Amino acid sequence: MITDTSAVTITEKARMKVDSLMQEAGIAAPDYFLRVGVKGGGCSGLSYELDFDNESKPGDMEFGDDQLKIVCDMKSFLYLCGTELDFSDGLNGKGFNFINPNAARSCGCGESFAV
Repeated sequence: MITDTSAVTITEKARMKVDSLMQEAGIAAPDYFLRVGVKGGGCSGLSYELDFDNESKPGDMEFGDDQLKIVCDMKSFLYLCGTELDFSDGLNGKGFNFINPNAARSCGCGESFAV
């Protein structure tokens, strides 16, 4: 696992939400992990992806700790290097937020970005 500043990290608030969603889905770590990724599309050109998975693929990058493993494919890691995943439930919006130092701009909804 990578543990330096290039890692994809998660805030405590986002971790608590992920734990809650895993419980609702009837799944648990360490059998399942959080897969983050990037795909083409969205109003800014690239969109973030979040899902639960239980199968690693060749070339996957792994981050996290014993409580929650975060996995992304190598192509997505090139865009997500140093990104922090946060969760907001305030009046200005609710959901997961990617704090991505590589994004040159992002759309108003926060679900897509450009480099």
